[in-house]
Amino acid sequence: MKAIVLEKCCKAEELSVSEIPVPEVKPGWVLVKVKAAGLNHSEALLRMFEADNAYIQTPIVPGIECVGEIEDPSDSAFQKGDKVIALMGGMGRSFDGSYQEYALLPEHHVFKVDTDLDWISLAAVPETYFTAFGSLFECLMLTKDDTLLVRGATSTVGQAAIQLAKAIGAKVIAACRREVSFEKLQAIGADYCTIDNGELSRRIFKAKPNKILELIGPKTLQDSLQTVTHPGYVCSTGVLGNVYTVQNFDPIKYIPNGVFLTGFYSNYPKQSIIDQLFKLIREADIKPLYSKVFTLDEIVEAHSLLEKGGAGGKIILNLQ
Repeated sequence: MKAIVLEKCCKAEELSVSEIPVPEVKPGWVLVKVKAAGLNHSEALLRMFEADNAYIQTPIVPGIECVGEIEDPSDSAFQKGDKVIALMGGMGRSFDGSYQEYALLPEHHVFKVDTDLDWISLAAVPETYFTAFGSLFECLMLTKDDTLLVRGATSTVGQAAIQLAKAIGAKVIAACRREVSFEKLQAIGADYCTIDNGELSRRIFKAKPNKILELIGPKTLQDSLQTVTHPGYVCSTGVLGNVYTVQNFDPIKYIPNGVFLTGFYSNYPKQSIIDQLFKLIREADIKPLYSKVFTLDEIVEAHSLLEKGGAGGKIILNLQ
């Protein structure tokens, strides 16, 4: 079968398609015929910086998510031909991931889905929409009566969050760095857009948000905590600001009275949450967002765009 195999850290232009054996099935694992896979920035970081570290057992097939059909269910409860998604749990890092025609994956991170979405649209969902859904409903406990501010709204998770929040009737404020993005964000459901200059706490809003999805991360976290109403809720999910920790964190002084801070970690998906996500997508007729589609043979172009950014949305690898 065809696959992208990472031997060591390398440039995007050094990637190429290899022929490797189809994995042999073993107990507790299922063989998935991969139809498509969403690309993630973590895969570019793996290729550029991490692959040479001892905790990555190279050679490795990258890819932390995929969609496809069960080819061999092994000893699981799956049936051959079941439509599934798979994400996280060590995919593409602890064991071979989705950049291949057949992937051997642990059954506990493979989920059956009830959907009529085509394979490419479906591939836009797993990691991105699961992260947005968990952040909004597990962490922020979002309801139709809330006013949500999405900070980092033009990101893939930010756009998904806008769609999901609007689907339940919440009021959505989208914060981003450029006014040119306003029209797109309003088209997918944002009620109001605002420029994020790093000091939203000084902004006067038409309706002040009582909940914030923080995708920039520690760089703007304190400002977000000072922006919400009292009581208010902030979920820290992303690190788009490239600042990964809060220095000298003192929770008593850092978190304002009456404000609640939480965070979402996407490494532990469950079938029940996946079912809820796809139920909302189906009932609200949400169209998953993606920007570019590449074949396995176009992996150099795909990873170059992934590394540089600017795709404007999710990049999909088509393996059909």
